[in-house]
Amino acid sequence: MAVGSGNIVTLQPVIGVKIGVASAGIKQSVRPDVVLFEISAQSTVAGVFTKNSFCAAPVHVAKSHLHGLINAAKSEKYLLINTGNANAGTGAQGMADARQCCEVLADKVAVESNKVLPFSTGVIGELLPTAKITAVLDDAISSLSADSWGDAAAGILTTDTRIKGHSLQFDYQGKKVTITGISKGSGMIRPNMATMLAFVATDADIDTDLLQQLLTLATDQSFNRITVDGDTSTNDACMLIATAASKVKITQSDTVLLALFSKHLNELMLEIALQIVRDGEGATKLVKVVCEQAGTAQEALDVAYTVAHSPLVKTALFASDANWGRILAAVGRAGITGLDVEKIQIFLGEVCIVDCGGRADDYTEEAGAAVMAQDEILIRIVLQRGAVADAVWTTDLSHEYVSINADYRS
Repeated sequence: MAVGSGNIVTLQPVIGVKIGVASAGIKQSVRPDVVLFEISAQSTVAGVFTKNSFCAAPVHVAKSHLHGLINAAKSEKYLLINTGNANAGTGAQGMADARQCCEVLADKVAVESNKVLPFSTGVIGELLPTAKITAVLDDAISSLSADSWGDAAAGILTTDTRIKGHSLQFDYQGKKVTITGISKGSGMIRPNMATMLAFVATDADIDTDLLQQLLTLATDQSFNRITVDGDTSTNDACMLIATAASKVKITQSDTVLLALFSKHLNELMLEIALQIVRDGEGATKLVKVVCEQAGTAQEALDVAYTVAHSPLVKTALFASDANWGRILAAVGRAGITGLDVEKIQIFLGEVCIVDCGGRADDYTEEAGAAVMAQDEILIRIVLQRGAVADAVWTTDLSHEYVSINADYRS
């Protein structure tokens, strides 16, 4: 199940990035499960990673290697991704396995091993089959191509039902800037930094510090605003690459160009984040929960996430049941100090369901049910205690979600 058609735009190549894929048979023998990014020497790289305390071995290694890139001599850099095995909860052996994959690849492409950043996604608690991965590295290297974004988008999937990606381009003073990104994730989605995996590249010229700032801001408004089931993965990572190939230099001082680039980056990041929600495990509906007139941004997010995470709200959404009392109850337990319930309004789409602390006078069950039957639903909560608004995106909770996760290791 998934919401919408799933059609994505043509994924434009980014000069300075080549991608190869291979099939290692980690979990399935019929599809690519190893993806390799080759990044040009002049490129800068930024990343954000899961804040889960049990973060996976590849997260530890990738963070360490990314930090080492800042002052390292310029040379090609590589991202090595495998699916089917998360290499999480694997202790010292998992760390050794992640490093071994980096070392074998580094030897094959003649770079230092800290120029390789590893990423893994899949089953937690099983040792990484390093022999299978290293055995197909030559295949991945030989298939490196600038036009393989679609192959990469397919190669990083796990329980996803479709690929996720987007490209945007804009012109600036006669030069074209390209931004392309892919993501994966369907379950274990309440990112506390990014999503399970996302890789974005641009041919703009951006120094490392600014690139990290841009990624962090874009992540906070995209991947940090989505949730499927409230679970933050052990393996979440989102990487942003800037190759400088377009010769368009993005700086803090050129505020017009910086704003233009930020607008497009934020738009792309939100698009590939929402594609994850649309493909949430068992999802039949995309739900936007907006909290308006909050006192602080944290208040707005606390209310929105409490509603978005409520199993009772999510099952009502799946059933197209206009059980508005479940939404009201979730708002009330969001932990907002001094909340005046008589000021709160709650809307389903344009239909006011709660006003002055109770059911709106003109609300009808038929009107609420009509909104709940839609594939895309807006829940809007107005607190009337400030001027801050924020939103999160989520899914309904279906029988299929339980089935997928009950059978995941079978």
